[in-house]
Amino acid sequence: MNGLHSRSDTDLQNQNVSDSIAQVGTYSIGEVAKMIGSTIKTVRYYDEIGLVKPTSYTEGGHRLYTTEDIWRLELTTTLRYLDFGIDEISLIISGEIPIDKALDWQIESLETQVSALTNTISILRQAKKHQGDSLRHIYDLVNTRTINSEERYQFVNEKVEVSKLLDGIPAEWRDSLLYFFNKYIINQVKVSAKQTAAWNELQELINDPQFIEDLRNIEFLFFNIVHQPRFNAATWIRKLEDNQNRLNKALKKKCSADSPYVQAIVEDSAMLYANSEQSANKEEFFRYIAEYFQRTKTKRLERCNTLCSIISPQYHLLSKGGLLLYQGIQWKLKHMQGQSYERTVEG
Repeated sequence: MNGLHSRSDTDLQNQNVSDSIAQVGTYSIGEVAKMIGSTIKTVRYYDEIGLVKPTSYTEGGHRLYTTEDIWRLELTTTLRYLDFGIDEISLIISGEIPIDKALDWQIESLETQVSALTNTISILRQAKKHQGDSLRHIYDLVNTRTINSEERYQFVNEKVEVSKLLDGIPAEWRDSLLYFFNKYIINQVKVSAKQTAAWNELQELINDPQFIEDLRNIEFLFFNIVHQPRFNAATWIRKLEDNQNRLNKALKKKCSADSPYVQAIVEDSAMLYANSEQSANKEEFFRYIAEYFQRTKTKRLERCNTLCSIISPQYHLLSKGGLLLYQGIQWKLKHMQGQSYERTVEG
C-alpha cells in the first residue's frame, strides 16, 4: 500500500512539474479571472461557446491563456459592460463586422432603449397621479400606446399601395415578398415597451421616401422569380421556410460558411431565386445573388433590420441566418472562380 501511495504521489508531483513548465508565458483560468475582474465560471463559459478559447492546455487538461487571449477576454468584458450581445461581440472579435459599424448598431439600439424607458417612465408618472386607481390607469395608457397587429398590417398595406412598390407583381406572389415580415413583425401578438419604441421608429423609417427608394433598388431579385417562376408561390414559401429552419440548425451547430451543410443550403436557397435561364449558369447567378446582398447594405435598410430584430427575437434569428447564408455565398463564388481559373490555366 505504501508503495502505491508513493507512486501516486510521484505521479502527481510529475504532473505538477509538467503543468508548471507548460504555464511559462501563460496563465491559468483562475489567474485570468482575477486579472480581468471576472469569475472562473464566466471565463469557462466564453470558452464553451467558442467566444474566447484558451491557446493551449496543460497535460492535465487545464486551460492556459496567453496575453493575447487575456486581451480578447478584457475586450469581451468591456463590450458586455456596454450591453453588447454575445453574437455581436463574436462578430467584432472575428473581424466579420467593422468596429465602427458595430458601435453604430449599439448606439442605435441603446437609443431605442432610452426611448422605451422614457415612455415607460412617463406612463408610471402619469399613473402615480391617479392614486387609488393607478393599475387601471397603467392598463389604459399602455393600451392606447400599443399598436395591435391589425393596425400594423393596415399601416404597411397602405404604404405599399401608395408607394406602388409591388406594382407588376402577380397577386398570388405579393404576400410572399413580405412573408417573414408579416409573420414576425406584423403578427407579433404582445410587445414590450422597448418593442413598441422600435415599432414607432420603424414606422417613421417606412414613411421616409428614401427608404422606399432603397427597397425599389433591391426588389429586382424578386421580380426575377415571379415573372419566370420555377415554383408556385405556396411551394416557394414552403421551401423558403425549410431553408430557414436549416440555417437555424446551422447556427446552433456553429457551422462555418464553407461547411458542406451550409453549402447545401446555399445551393438550395440560391436556386429559389433563379429562373430557368439563370440556373444554367451557376457562377454568373451566384455573382448576381452576391450583388443583391450588397445592395441591401444601405444605412436605412440595415436600420430596418436592426429595428425588426428588436421587435422580434425570431426575426433576429432570421437576420443571423441571412448573414451566414451571405457568407456561404461569398465562399461559394470564390471557390467557383478559383475552379474556373484552374480550368483556364490547364486549357
